Amino acid sequence: MMDITIREATENDLPAILNLYTLAGIGCDANFTLEEAREHFAIFCRYPSFRIFVALIDGAVVGTYELLIMDNLAKRGRKSGVVEDVAVDPASQGRGIGRAMMEHAREQCRQAGCYKLVLSSNLKREGAHRFYEAVGFERHGYSFLTEL
Repeated sequence: MMDITIREATENDLPAILNLYTLAGIGCDANFTLEEAREHFAIFCRYPSFRIFVALIDGAVVGTYELLIMDNLAKRGRKSGVVEDVAVDPASQGRGIGRAMMEHAREQCRQAGCYKLVLSSNLKREGAHRFYEAVGFERHGYSFLTEL
């Protein structure tokens, strides 16, 4: 059994995170520089309930995800969690990393008192859909998008 560690990302993790996004085909523009990523990361660190996490094996970053926990007025202030940009190095897939990250996200949400954890996935990513269902997510409603 391999030891997977999940921790909050630091600025030093950004090169590995950007690489994971590229490997996973997550929409990073080819012109998105490390310096620009650092600027955005500094802004994100000021958000009270948005975090980027990394998964490590033997000290190497092999996975990442983003988690936003927000208060909901219609739910009398109850919180919900939103997972974004889940990526696992293709060379490390099938080793429980994604599963560990999703359980970590669940636990973060439980500790924050969330009533639900949601994510969306591109219709084309059928393998990702099977994975999310295998780790306990259910298809629910519709996701809508408008390009701005």
